[in-house]
Amino acid sequence: MEGSERKYRSEDTWWEVRRAWERGETAASLALRYDVGLANLWRRRAAEGWERRREADPAPEPLEGWDRYAQRRMDEFEAHLAETRELAQQLWRIMRGEPLGDVSMWHLGFLLLFRAEHLGPEAAAADREHFRDQPWASEVWDETGALRPLHQIDYGLQRAHRADWRAQMGLPDGAAEDYP
Repeated sequence: MEGSERKYRSEDTWWEVRRAWERGETAASLALRYDVGLANLWRRRAAEGWERRREADPAPEPLEGWDRYAQRRMDEFEAHLAETRELAQQLWRIMRGEPLGDVSMWHLGFLLLFRAEHLGPEAAAADREHFRDQPWASEVWDETGALRPLHQIDYGLQRAHRADWRAQMGLPDGAAEDYP
């Protein structure tokens, strides 16, 4: 090897080479920039298991175009926001002790338990009396008149209002018959 001198590069240099290669630079450009042999670069890459980082695929443009998509998503967001705020106000009124009125069946168990805990036994007794003739009352109160645990109430109300729950979840007739 007359006239050729062996090159030794520090681990810091090789670390920079590796980082640049994993980010997508070509081996040839790195060999030139860091003055390392191309064969050595490929050998280290294989021995150390270097892997290129795969860039995330760009989001495909929606059929309606980005502007119409953004407007549709904004409309959905604003509708959801208004709906959530309306629900929060309704729940707050009920939680303060106003009549239950037209409350969603899916929130009823939570509200009855909350009212019993925070408004006291008189409110709990009044709620039980108000709903005692409902066909689903046994899903909410046990034989002694005590409220069942929330998970039992939720599941019982889902079973009692199975068709409504399935429709709200988008389950067509005949699909996933075991739910709930």
